[in-house]
Amino acid sequence: PIRYAFIVLGSLSLAIGAIGLVLPFLPGTPFFLFTLFCFAKSSRKLHEWFLSTKLYRKHLESFVQKRAMTWKTKLSIIGSVTFLMGVGFVMMRKAPMGQIVLTTVWLFHVLYFVFWVKTAAHDEGAK
Repeated sequence: PIRYAFIVLGSLSLAIGAIGLVLPFLPGTPFFLFTLFCFAKSSRKLHEWFLSTKLYRKHLESFVQKRAMTWKTKLSIIGSVTFLMGVGFVMMRKAPMGQIVLTTVWLFHVLYFVFWVKTAAHDEGAK
């Protein structure tokens, strides 16, 4: 039963992470890391599948292995979030409080990736 609970939690986390790729206020990376954890606890097949995905290799592999991301990966994440949050910011032009909240979330997102996530020297395992 616990194995199936981890499969369900991992699948939900994967879905939320995928939604987080397009919604600026929902970070995808923590959900993908939780997906990795749940699949590792529940199913070797699901875990290996997730490790083989382009998403994992492009955005999480260096972070999981070295606790670091390349500048290219960081800038890719920051750029996509900035674009999507910029769209949200423009759409909230009549809601200044919403713009303040969105700007604050964006600022902490950028600060997190620039100062708290270590920077890997280069993409040693790039494919």
